[in-house]
Amino acid sequence: MTFNYDDLLKRACEHMPEVQAKKERLELPRIQIQTAGMRTTIANFKEIADAFDRDPQHVLKFLTREMATAATFHDSRAIFQGKFRADSFERLLQRYLEAYVVCPVCKRPDTKISKEKRLSFLVCNACGAKSSIKQL
Repeated sequence: MTFNYDDLLKRACEHMPEVQAKKERLELPRIQIQTAGMRTTIANFKEIADAFDRDPQHVLKFLTREMATAATFHDSRAIFQGKFRADSFERLLQRYLEAYVVCPVCKRPDTKISKEKRLSFLVCNACGAKSSIKQL
């Protein structure tokens, strides 16, 4: 029995499942920045921290250290001393995402930070990996 390549290919394609367009599981909300004088406010800061599934104070501490400025967290917004552009925050939040949210082993965002004595670890809920992270 002989088979035609095109017929076999067509038959194999019919049995293949539909491939969905890749949708990012962790989508960063658009940063809403307001500048008034020498203060920059991120209006949706809590929403951003919730998207990372992290404590807003942890994210704020990272940003204040990286930007070398003072900041406060009040209600759902963060207020930074100084004028900053949105792309600066986006770049720093991307660095935070890579360092403190995404698992270095499986590259999934299903992680949590656990503290053991004086060390902090990034524990992945997806693959079970446990990686040390830099202390803030």
